[in-house]
Amino acid sequence: MNHRDSDRPEKRIAASVLVIGSGGSGLRAAIEVAERGGDVVVVGKRAKSDAHTSLAAGGINAALATMDPGDTWMQHAADTLKESYLLANPHTVEIVTRGAERGIEDLVDYGMPFAREEDGRISQRFFGAHTYRRTAFAGDYTGLEIQRTLVNRAAQLDIPILDTVYITRLLVVDNVVFGAYGFDLEDGTRYVIHADAVILAAGGHNRIWRRTSSRRDENTGDSWRLAVEAGGRIRDPELVQFHPSGLIEPENAAGTLVSEAARGEGGILRNALGERFMERYDPERMELSTRDRVALAAYTEIKEGRGTPNGGVWLDVSHLPRQTIMERLPRVYQTMLELQMLDITKDPIEIAPTAHYSMGGVWVRPEDHQTDVEGLYAIGEASSGLHGANRLGGNSLIELLVYGRIVGETAAAYSAHLSNQQRSEEALAQARSDVDDLLASDGPENVRALQRAVRDTMTEHAGVVRDEAGLREGLAEIAAIEERMRDLGVHPDIAGFQDLAHAFDLKSAVLAARATIEAALERRETRGAHNRSDFPHLDGSLQVNLVWSGPGRVSREAIPPIPEEIAALMRDVSTVGKLVE
Repeated sequence: MNHRDSDRPEKRIAASVLVIGSGGSGLRAAIEVAERGGDVVVVGKRAKSDAHTSLAAGGINAALATMDPGDTWMQHAADTLKESYLLANPHTVEIVTRGAERGIEDLVDYGMPFAREEDGRISQRFFGAHTYRRTAFAGDYTGLEIQRTLVNRAAQLDIPILDTVYITRLLVVDNVVFGAYGFDLEDGTRYVIHADAVILAAGGHNRIWRRTSSRRDENTGDSWRLAVEAGGRIRDPELVQFHPSGLIEPENAAGTLVSEAARGEGGILRNALGERFMERYDPERMELSTRDRVALAAYTEIKEGRGTPNGGVWLDVSHLPRQTIMERLPRVYQTMLELQMLDITKDPIEIAPTAHYSMGGVWVRPEDHQTDVEGLYAIGEASSGLHGANRLGGNSLIELLVYGRIVGETAAAYSAHLSNQQRSEEALAQARSDVDDLLASDGPENVRALQRAVRDTMTEHAGVVRDEAGLREGLAEIAAIEERMRDLGVHPDIAGFQDLAHAFDLKSAVLAARATIEAALERRETRGAHNRSDFPHLDGSLQVNLVWSGPGRVSREAIPPIPEEIAALMRDVSTVGKLVE
């Protein structure tokens, strides 16, 4: 059957602003455009109700000072910068921490059901490495409630959301974006979407590891590939957060998160010998230490032979009152019953570190998250600048709201002041042939098998702990996979065009893998979530962002100085208990 362009209908859509990705950041941006009277369309490759944001469990940060009157946005900024190991951009951090309260207010206005104290104050709890209680929450399903709240608000504003459209290429002429090209996952209908401004909100790249908190077809590096092919760059691709507590079993749910709230509420970590091992790594903060330290501690215990039978450690909340568990950790309780028939009020949970969050992402400028391409913006996990080498739990959800609002406003204004829009038949022809060429592929290589090969390579050579020899081996394996991709077989069938989507996912995954490994080789130090066993110490000369602009091209970017009044609130970035490998 010939799937060439001639017998494939094309739908044409025009909008002032196109948002790619229907998670929290994409929806917040779209809402802002619509509230300002702009014309916006949102496309996503998975259902809006099931976007990745809905998995975020623990909470959302803002220095509301409802529980601890001493908290301020400046202290929130200081904590964020300190835990970023000085790689976060201070301008970005200031914008998010200053704008956090407004972000929460917007959610409340849209009907978000935050947990509250008896007198009506929004309740806040501790998360690892925060000076004060500043994490607002809704049970342990905060992300799900935020997603529902934003979906409802988008519906009130009649924002069109196309749920099964896969974007394959951004349309660019003379370094100015003019839209995007894609296809419908169910029937293959092609889409040409003309837009003055495009907002990339399609997530990160952590699905390219074997054990990950992302589901099968999300966070495969789509935003990165779309940006790079359009003329953008990637900042800090090597800085990947491994969440300390991912499930090991069952296999089909490996990597599913046990919320950090479980440790926040008093959960204890033990190795197979029953030792509370965090005493060795961070005796002061114990289980409330930062994610990078807890993940490395668990990794080290397992690596040194003190792990559980399945290669994990134990997380135990069974000593907590049953009522606390049911009220504060209902989702963890429910998930463990469903997946393992395990009652966490009685038994410990077997966990191991899991690839969780891309702290790097598309290069954007702090003030409005514009990329290197005019009219193209990136937000949420697709972007970079806030987290540096270690993300504080709860900071990503607030980032979605703050920059969603700012970028929505900026994109709407950009469109309103655009005097004319250039288009290019050549760019459109290139986008068409991307799809045509894949559909015509009938080689022996299986897309899913190559995706698995990428995940195996990244897990083996670019996981929690890395070294030069392993990274070089990983790079050689990625090069071999790139060669094999010349002989792909892509076969749409009666069930839809998922196979074509997987082929594009694979292209994205391979680009993201190469960027990650090449930058990891360049960062010859141990800093935050990036552990080099051959360079176990922090290197002051590497207090820079690494920017990847294509195969073999990694440059260093200086980071602006931290304002004195915020620096005064920062404790030293301690490496005690961290450099154990």
